[in-house]
Amino acid sequence: MDRRESLKALAVGSFSVSTFLAACKDNKTTVKETKDGAGAEVYGRTAEEKERDARLMGDKFFTNAEMKTITALVALIIPADERSGSAVDAGVPDFIEFMAKDQPRYQLPLRGGLRWLDVFCLKHHKKIFVECNAQQQTAVLDVIAYPEKATPETSQGVMFFSTLRNLTATGFFTSKIGIKDLGYVGNTPNEWDGVPDDVLKQYGLAYDEKLLPLYLKMEDRGKLMTWD
Repeated sequence: MDRRESLKALAVGSFSVSTFLAACKDNKTTVKETKDGAGAEVYGRTAEEKERDARLMGDKFFTNAEMKTITALVALIIPADERSGSAVDAGVPDFIEFMAKDQPRYQLPLRGGLRWLDVFCLKHHKKIFVECNAQQQTAVLDVIAYPEKATPETSQGVMFFSTLRNLTATGFFTSKIGIKDLGYVGNTPNEWDGVPDDVLKQYGLAYDEKLLPLYLKMEDRGKLMTWD
């Protein structure tokens, strides 16, 4: 099993609905007014949920320097390949920023882990992680990527990287890019054009030609039902 398949297995059981949360301005729950962080339309948010979403989206937890390190790390965890884009392409850094605000228990482990990572790199390479070259960055991750090999010196880094790797996998495989990578189509409407003619003839039935265009309007299949 390759690394991408391993991360896929890790993420399948831990999909987070937080990926699809959205900000909104008024109390109406409509598709057009409620959007997620990527601008996609989200349906069914309550007024209280939208108020909280707006507050979280308006806050900023990680510094620019921390986000730069997170971006570098997630790009190494899930790089682009011939099948799909990278974790950065999927918006995982923003997902991790959101999760740190949505689930405050992540804040100390993530911020502390980022600090640990830079101190470790300064000690061994005389520069912080993002300033290390690709070979040095990979060497550092090889030290903290395997929990069974943790030492007293690296135990904090190992715990940090495990948390970040889990968030990266969850963020990637709940994104549009990641879902496509999984091959998951979900409850997607197919192209149904009615009962086949031979079956209708077998039972002596037929569609009303005047009403048939109303029943089978392919251009409306993706629209959400609205109620008066």
